Amino acid sequence: MAIASGKGGVGKSNFTINFAIKLKEHGKKVLLIDFDIGMGNIDILLGVVPQGTIVDLFTQSITIEELIEIGPGDIAYISGGSGLSEIFNLNEERSACFSQQFKKLVHTYDFILFDMGAGITMDSLYFMVSADESIIITTPEPTSITDAYAVIKHLCYFDHGLPIQMVINRVMAKGTAEDTFLRMQKAAMRFLNKELTLLGSLPDDPKVMQSVLDQIPFVIKEQMCPASKAMNRMVEKYLNIPVKTNSPASFLAKLKSFVTER
Repeated sequence: MAIASGKGGVGKSNFTINFAIKLKEHGKKVLLIDFDIGMGNIDILLGVVPQGTIVDLFTQSITIEELIEIGPGDIAYISGGSGLSEIFNLNEERSACFSQQFKKLVHTYDFILFDMGAGITMDSLYFMVSADESIIITTPEPTSITDAYAVIKHLCYFDHGLPIQMVINRVMAKGTAEDTFLRMQKAAMRFLNKELTLLGSLPDDPKVMQSVLDQIPFVIKEQMCPASKAMNRMVEKYLNIPVKTNSPASFLAKLKSFVTER
C-alpha cells in the first residue's frame, strides 16, 4: 500500500503510523517503510533513533531484515533517514537490489505500507503504481486539494486501474470531509474518468498535535480522543473492504518495467 500526498504538512506520515498501529492491533502483521528517502520523519514521529535507513540497503552489505526495527505499538518499520546529502535515484541496479530483498518480506507481512515523500517524483510514482493500492491524504484547504488531484492525475496516467482511496485530514466542521471528497470525485470523473473511494476522515484534534510534540502516536497516547476514535472506525472499515491484491511477482515486475523503460 502506497500512502501519498500532494504537498507536505498535511499529516501523511502521522496518518500512516497510526493507521499501521491500528492494523496491528487487529492482529495483522504490518511493516512500515519510510520512502521519503533523505527527508524521512517516521523515526522522529515515533520518538526513536534508528540504527539504519533504507539507503543502507543499497550502499552497504545489509539485508532488509536487518534494517527492520520495532517502534511504539510494536510496529515494525524501516527508516528513510533525514539530512542525507546524497540525492537518491532509483536505477536498474538499485531496483534489482530492492526486488531481491523485498521478496523476503512479502510472505511475512499482511500489509507493507510505503510512506511516500510529499509531492511527485518519478521514483515515487514507480512504487505507487506498482503497489496494490494507493491512499491519498489531503486536507480541505484548496491548495492541498489541488496538489492531491495532481498526484491522482499522474497515477491514472501510469495505471488507470489502480485503486485509489482518499483520507481527508484536519476536518473542522461536520460535512466538510464529504464536501471535499465530492469535489475531488467530481473532478476525477469528469477529467480522468476515475472512480475514487473515501476511506474516511480525521478531525482537527488538538490531541494530535500534542502527540506529535511528545513523539508518541496519538492512538497510543490519547486512545479516546476524537482522532483515535475516527482512526478506529477507518481501520475497521478498511479491513471490511475487499481489495484485489497483486502477487509479489506482479509488484516487482511492474516496478522493474517502469525503471527499465525510464
